[in-house]
Amino acid sequence: MMHLQKAFVALALALVVAAPAHAHGPTPQTVAETATIARAPADVWRAIAAFSAIDTWHPGIAAVEATGGNAIGAERRVTLRSGGVIVESLDEYDAAKRLYSYRLYQENIEAIPVSFYTAKIVVRPSAAGSEVEWSARFYRADTGNYPPDHLNDAAAKTAMTTFLRAGLDALSAKLGAGN
Repeated sequence: MMHLQKAFVALALALVVAAPAHAHGPTPQTVAETATIARAPADVWRAIAAFSAIDTWHPGIAAVEATGGNAIGAERRVTLRSGGVIVESLDEYDAAKRLYSYRLYQENIEAIPVSFYTAKIVVRPSAAGSEVEWSARFYRADTGNYPPDHLNDAAAKTAMTTFLRAGLDALSAKLGAGN
């Protein structure tokens, strides 16, 4: 009888430990894209430095309405060419290091299938001129345990990768360099 009780306790403990692993919800996803541009870092930075001016170099953005300039807490309302609007807020801005980071402030899962993201763009010197790295950490749009395919991790990762890559490719083309 004692052996049976120990087995039951062991089984119950295993179920308690396994249950949270099965029903954990979304996990953070990350993507990072880079572009090498044959221009001085100062030139590349000048093209992207204004938080409010992403529409001047990203082909997926139709318009931006912004407040706050490059001050922490500045916001930009981004109208996407594919439809929809997202709102982002500036978290960090360092012109000397040629970087800024921002977060999704108001989601639109029809426009980008994520519930939240933070992103960072930085320009560094490279042997060819400059390297621009644009990275993001995000959660899928459907934060439940069984999201539909269009709102799952893969959809979120594809959307974010496509968006970052399109921006970097356009920036490279605008500044006259390839990847």
